[in-house]
Amino acid sequence: MYTKIRMVYWKGEKFWLGKILEHPEIMSQGETLKELEDNLRDAYKLMLMDDVPSNYQLKEISV
Repeated sequence: MYTKIRMVYWKGEKFWLGKILEHPEIMSQGETLKELEDNLRDAYKLMLMDDVPSNYQLKEISV
């Protein structure tokens, strides 16, 4: 199961810069749009997993 997130991005002097629209505190950069997207995806995952111990388990639930 995947969560869709939106990024807002622009071209700086050297790099592509962007933020995750739903979490504007997450910002990154990349030499290409693909690298920016990958970096934002990694930053989002790090934010979600912050303070989660390494021995966590996953289970899908219905809401």
